[in-house]
Amino acid sequence: MPQVAFAEFVEQVRTGTALASFPTDTVPALAARPEQGDRIYALKERPTGKPLILMGAELEDLLPYVTGAADEIERWQQMANRYWPGALTLVLPASDRLPPQMNPQQTGTLGIRVPNHPLARHVLAHTGPLATTSVNRSGQPALENPQDIAAQFPELLLLSERAIADLKTQLGDFPLTASGIPSTVICWQGQGWDILRQGSVQGIDA
Repeated sequence: MPQVAFAEFVEQVRTGTALASFPTDTVPALAARPEQGDRIYALKERPTGKPLILMGAELEDLLPYVTGAADEIERWQQMANRYWPGALTLVLPASDRLPPQMNPQQTGTLGIRVPNHPLARHVLAHTGPLATTSVNRSGQPALENPQDIAAQFPELLLLSERAIADLKTQLGDFPLTASGIPSTVICWQGQGWDILRQGSVQGIDA
């Protein structure tokens, strides 16, 4: 069970040496470099028809991976400004920067999100956007605490208890377990939004 300091955690994720897990505001993330999304599919035994989500520290980090007209991007920014950081995933037209490993069936779309969790955003600010999903075997419930993650996925890189304590001193206190409720997912349809999954964010005017 590799539990490491923050600097080593970031270095191994950035260089693609390891897959990693860290807490978010919904369920813990299983994360990899975007071009290594195929490793997530293999580890989870995940069907290729389920694209991964690109998670970033800020909207500006994610915009290069999507494409749209200026008025569409303005609409996307308005939605992001209202709900981010938070448990809302926006499914948007993907740009040619999106690695095919994140969406093997090449549907032309990409789900993006900025999590409302100080540790997750701190990690993402140092690694850049990451391909993410929940930590579990496909079809099984999402794992919600570091102990279960370490037990079932011993190959995943985790932050050590000392690293967590140091980061809490730096960032303020934060939970290692979260709501357990997945994000709400909405898809841009050219003129408005379609709700694909109702999650923890309620009352969206799509």
